[in-house]
Amino acid sequence: MRNAVHDMKNQKMALAVAVEALRGRMEQMEIQQEKLSPIPIPPALEYLGNCFQLTRLEQETLLLCAAMELDDTVPMLCDRLEGGKNRPYPTFSLAFGIFGDEDWEVVSCEGALRYWHLLEVQKRDTLPDKWCPLKIDQRILNFLVGHQRLDRRLASLVYPLGTAEEGEHLPACSPSQEAVVKEICRVLEKSPPGQRLPIIQFLGENAPSKQQIARAVAENFGWLLLGLPGQIIPSVNAEYEDFLRLWERENHLLDLALYLDTEQVTAEAAVQRFASQCRGMLFLDGRSVRLPAYLDVLAVATDKPTPKEQRQAWATVLGEEVGEIPSRLASQFSLTFGEIEKIAVSTRDRQPRERSLWQACLQHSVPRLEGLAQRLEVKASLENLVLPERELGLLRQIVQQVRLRSRVYDEWGYRDRLNRGLGTSALFAGESGTGKTMAAEVIAKELDIHLYRIDLSSVVSKYIGETEKNLSRLFDAAEEGGAILFFDEADALFGKRSEVKDARDRYANIEVDYLLQRIESYRGLAILATNLKGSLDEAFLRRLRFIIDFPFPNPESRLHLWQKEFPPALPLGALDWQFLARFNLTGGAIHNIALNAAFLAAERGERVEMEHILAAARLEWQKLGRPIYEAEFQWDGTSASEGVYDFA
Repeated sequence: MRNAVHDMKNQKMALAVAVEALRGRMEQMEIQQEKLSPIPIPPALEYLGNCFQLTRLEQETLLLCAAMELDDTVPMLCDRLEGGKNRPYPTFSLAFGIFGDEDWEVVSCEGALRYWHLLEVQKRDTLPDKWCPLKIDQRILNFLVGHQRLDRRLASLVYPLGTAEEGEHLPACSPSQEAVVKEICRVLEKSPPGQRLPIIQFLGENAPSKQQIARAVAENFGWLLLGLPGQIIPSVNAEYEDFLRLWERENHLLDLALYLDTEQVTAEAAVQRFASQCRGMLFLDGRSVRLPAYLDVLAVATDKPTPKEQRQAWATVLGEEVGEIPSRLASQFSLTFGEIEKIAVSTRDRQPRERSLWQACLQHSVPRLEGLAQRLEVKASLENLVLPERELGLLRQIVQQVRLRSRVYDEWGYRDRLNRGLGTSALFAGESGTGKTMAAEVIAKELDIHLYRIDLSSVVSKYIGETEKNLSRLFDAAEEGGAILFFDEADALFGKRSEVKDARDRYANIEVDYLLQRIESYRGLAILATNLKGSLDEAFLRRLRFIIDFPFPNPESRLHLWQKEFPPALPLGALDWQFLARFNLTGGAIHNIALNAAFLAAERGERVEMEHILAAARLEWQKLGRPIYEAEFQWDGTSASEGVYDFA
């Protein structure tokens, strides 16, 4: 019946015939003819009658209100039939007289006409409802004349999600996603006719994948899929009832499915209430909302295409330009088929192609880590890093494991054997200033991916459960964006679990337990940096793939640090590198001294000389709280010998 109404091209003509018949009856009543012309019920009005359980009298009353808007003679006829009492409008009383029936249920607020807001009773002071003017709802009038536009009050709240569109080379859904679509369709098709459909609750964090699956299901049943942010569902009772009734009414008028996004929901009571009372097809995006147990809910795990599917998709869209590009892109970035095709098309004419593809993926996958992490501008390179050969070798291994994980996990079959530990985790331990942050930057630059330093003040919360939620958002967003997570001062988060003496200890241990699980299941690269290795929980150390100790630099390392510290454009005088290497400093302290010396020289308009560096060194000593022995800072220029290099 619904499709017949929607497809009927002469719907407006059928309504016009019914209005004309109604006008004829009103004219016959005016001249008091006993034999009245029959009034046909147009298909659209008959459909409304079936949807909202309208009696014949209610349908005819609604037709009278529609005729008021469509036929200029109807107001005049209404006034005449009311005895010329200046009532040029339809009323319930007039409808009872025209259609020869009287039912007070029609007038009631609980009657279908008023309950579903099909018409409005325009109150006039103390005038009884029976004599008040009636006005048809604009959306209902549009439906009767054949306009299938969404109610404007609802259109301002929802957004269309479209249909599942296939690309030029790739289908809308991957094979793994298509299997989920078929399972949902199978469950919905088995639902008994006339009963409420089960709620489909999507589990997982990737919204585009969930929406794509919802589109495919909606398209299979011919539904129009609309999205609604869960946080705008009214919580005030009166507003909520109007909103619910409006949606249910629209769901009757159109073939609709609703995708309810609960990511930003803070008060889930309104969402639970709506989900339990809403009729029609409902997709619920969000695993944090707990639905009542009595509801029929199908929980569905959703995700992006598997790494193997993504690799095959890249090979398909790139055609002959295959090589190692598909494996490299699929191992680093997690994208949907639609995103893969869009990126491939947008970079088709850019050269070099592999670099263009990588940059486009990087830009597209920037994670949503606002407020939880700070993106570090990567500038350090491997040449800037001064470490023993063993530690440098471990850093190179980290880079290679990230680059080659697609080959090992997917091509060589390790992914089928492992549920967790598919990512790479490393601990950088050492005193402040020994190069831990610089090493993280070097890895990010070698891999050409983003580096994010975790803002512990934004992650850790005093409220129970909030820290875990923040960490979940952090890891999920980073996984989608293929970013490196850098936990500086990691001992603040990954500290040892303590003996449970009160509730605070118990919840603190729960946070650590959650971190243990999440760091192990994280599929990207996570780097933990700490000055206090002994403060970390031993369970973390067992789960880390790499532990790199950053030693305090020896004299030879300090010599290299001093020589690498000054940019080529900096005007240098004759510096005694051997003398400077005698200072027992970390790389961070050397950097501070060199920078302060450059400013001292710039202020005087001179080249950077030993006197500037020694003056800056005294400032650093004072900052570190070290005693200053003038004998250590006396340089007479004679000990330079072979260590003097003049860059002037």
